[in-house]
Amino acid sequence: MLNKMNFYSFITVVLLNFTLLMPLNAAESKTVVLDVPGMTCKFCPITIRKALEKVPGVIKATADYDSKSATVIFDPAITNANELIKATANSGYPSTVKP
Repeated sequence: MLNKMNFYSFITVVLLNFTLLMPLNAAESKTVVLDVPGMTCKFCPITIRKALEKVPGVIKATADYDSKSATVIFDPAITNANELIKATANSGYPSTVKP
């Protein structure tokens, strides 16, 4: 019985340490704001958001009709701003990175 308890304690400590260290090892995300001037209606942001969400490495994408922009949080180890620009252009909405 003592050996089982030691084993479970060991597993608990390992899992706890793994969970605590995980965020330290995770890649840092990057945020970019894209200027998307071709939006002509309130439904355009849906198309743009869906196109951006399909890009591998995108964590979150939002698009706003009023500001004619899209904000994307992504993993720079997987994708980059050029791939995001390509995705919006391929969906019919050319974009550029806002300074």
